[in-house]
Amino acid sequence: MLLEQLRVSVDEFEAGSGWALKPQGACRGEVCVPLPAEAIRDGVVDVVAVAQRLGMPVVEDAEAGLWALGPETLSGHALASAEAPELVLPDVDGNEFRLSSLRGQKVVIVSWAPY
Repeated sequence: MLLEQLRVSVDEFEAGSGWALKPQGACRGEVCVPLPAEAIRDGVVDVVAVAQRLGMPVVEDAEAGLWALGPETLSGHALASAEAPELVLPDVDGNEFRLSSLRGQKVVIVSWAPY
């Protein structure tokens, strides 16, 4: 999930992360994780507080003014499954490309960073 700020609406967090934010905590399926009282106030989610509780990495790209919120690691593993999270980027022609359009196929993702 890419973020322009670390405080987002409950709807935005739920849509991007797949977690439902309920009075009992962050829930996905049968799993609910209690959240700190300050994690959600007036419909606004403190992404860092929720990410810490769910074991989700938060990485900042200061130059771009963006943060990336990674998948939860409740089990202590890097990924809960071998299914990649949704990724939407422009292709070389500027058209929207969704990684999920390749679901069911073997995919190699090659990335590079100048640092």
